[in-house]
Amino acid sequence: MYKNAIIIGPAWPLRGGLASFDERLARQFTVEGYDTTIYTFSLQYPGFLFPGTTQYSSEPAPTDLKIKKCINSINPLNWIVVGNELRRMKPDLVVVRYWLPLMGPCLGSILRLIKKNRFTKVVCIADNVIPHEKRFGDKPFTRYFVKPVDAFVTMSAKVKKDLLQFTNKPAQQVVHPLYDNFGEALSKEEARKKLELPVNEKIILFFGFIRKYKGLDLLLEAMNDERIRAANIKLLIAGEFYEKREEYDAIIEKLKLHPQLLLRTDFIADSEVRYYLSAADFVIQPYRNATQSGVTPLAYHFEKPMLVTNVGGLPDLVPDKKVGVITEPNPKAIADGLLELYALGEDHFLPYLKEEKKKYSWHKLAEALTQS
Repeated sequence: MYKNAIIIGPAWPLRGGLASFDERLARQFTVEGYDTTIYTFSLQYPGFLFPGTTQYSSEPAPTDLKIKKCINSINPLNWIVVGNELRRMKPDLVVVRYWLPLMGPCLGSILRLIKKNRFTKVVCIADNVIPHEKRFGDKPFTRYFVKPVDAFVTMSAKVKKDLLQFTNKPAQQVVHPLYDNFGEALSKEEARKKLELPVNEKIILFFGFIRKYKGLDLLLEAMNDERIRAANIKLLIAGEFYEKREEYDAIIEKLKLHPQLLLRTDFIADSEVRYYLSAADFVIQPYRNATQSGVTPLAYHFEKPMLVTNVGGLPDLVPDKKVGVITEPNPKAIADGLLELYALGEDHFLPYLKEEKKKYSWHKLAEALTQS
């Protein structure tokens, strides 16, 4: 059994889903008896490459975690310092996140130095190996990264399959654990009052960073369906634009959707997440393409039925007509799905949600990482 573990990836003071995930994983390792430290970034992305308003959290530092802010993703001299430090430490296990080929040179270089100690096991949690938005250098950067990794854990069949383009090393798939670190659900009425939302309206939720592949434009067009208008369904958009918002504003203006929308397009702090999930009737993921989504385990935790599109690994996690509905990624099909959700009603889905969510365990992920 391993005695100590290093997690290399985003964590406080960085914000977002990856940081929340890494912090929750570190807590799980600690519960299971590992001395755990997260090595996070002093510089994750150069400012001109970051699409949001800030990379940094406004939340206080976690008091129960050991986090070392030391990795500069664009400074090779820093990679040598960090890699040699970890090589000398000889941790039993290094768990490294891989979500963007841009990180390949940095992380691949650090791992090569660690492996020189001929002791440390390196396991990668692969979120994406073929990115949603392709850029020059993606494939060579990923090839460089995978070489020093001993084994991989993925959270979707698609990523596991994509890995075969780069390596034949051991890889196993586990389900994305529940995001249970955002607190407990509130009553819908309490959450809506907190967010100053209409208490008695039908409200669906699009949650998370807004990027092209997530299909918000398809959902906006679905909101223009006359059946959706007649049903008086409101769409709450909660998340920051990670690309130019003009395209979305143009759709909203053209279709005159303002009365149907509730826009909260700033970054949603961790302490606010539970209010948005609790306030919604249903969580909508109208993605054009996907590997897996952190929104799905979030919806499971708060026991919210979902609409997901039939792309990537999304349908694998949402049994149709049980914890939600699956549609094709086009406005008509999405509108049909929204109406089906309301026709079935929240209570129809709740028993299935309660049962299905039992599969989503942090212990199972930790076990996969330590036994790879």
